[in-house]
Amino acid sequence: MSDKTGRFVYILSDSFGETAERVVLACLAQFPRYSNLEIKRSTNVNNKTEVENVLAEAKKAGAFVVYTIVLQELRHFVISKAEAMGVRAVDVMGPILHAFTDYLGQKPIYQPGLMHRLDEDYFKKIEAVEFAVKYDDGKDPRGFLLADIVLLGVSRTSKTPLSMYLANKRYKVANLPIVPELRLPKELSLIGKNKIIGLTISSNHLVDVRAERLRTLGLTGQATYALPARIEEEIEHANKVFEKLDCHVIDVTYRAIEETATKIIERVERLKNHQI
Repeated sequence: MSDKTGRFVYILSDSFGETAERVVLACLAQFPRYSNLEIKRSTNVNNKTEVENVLAEAKKAGAFVVYTIVLQELRHFVISKAEAMGVRAVDVMGPILHAFTDYLGQKPIYQPGLMHRLDEDYFKKIEAVEFAVKYDDGKDPRGFLLADIVLLGVSRTSKTPLSMYLANKRYKVANLPIVPELRLPKELSLIGKNKIIGLTISSNHLVDVRAERLRTLGLTGQATYALPARIEEEIEHANKVFEKLDCHVIDVTYRAIEETATKIIERVERLKNHQI
């Protein structure tokens, strides 16, 4: 970015410099004539030699330096070196860190790049939630090949709520209702059994759950969906599917979503660490 005035702003950061640049841009918006001031960003600066090089370059260019340095020793070096070299430098992080230290009564951990990691973590969560919505209820069997976890179970075994809960933990989850009349997608045979979790439930409890579901919809509890014989058939069929796939099975009867999710996560992480 350049306004051809010969003025520059140098961003100096021990991470990606995004925070400092946003602050600079927000401030420059108040100076329309200089809104396109040239900005040069020096990132991942983590030693005194690099600091000196950036400050020397800034001095030569007659630039104004804005820095975000989390490491205390390096930040103090920037302050003293910039003053000694006659370079105008503004500390974005230091005063706020100091204020929070006083207010919270706790020292910072002084670890660069955490905000970027938090942003990355946030976008991973959004991606996982979008994945769960896209591949909910077997909408697209291709999702089974891309998922971290595949949930199988008869209707009302909490597949969708579990998928969303796990998505918020950044796991990509696809799920599929098991119905006796429907053939299993071929994609299930192409993924490892350790990715699949079968959800089972007691027939008596499922009768109550489905009957309540029908009532909320204003329908009769005598619909086939909630009949004990039909439910027994579905559960028996699902158990045969689980046996055929040789997958891990969790009984969700009277179990909270959070409790089931914890069991799934523990298994996934143990598998990841080769503890199973």
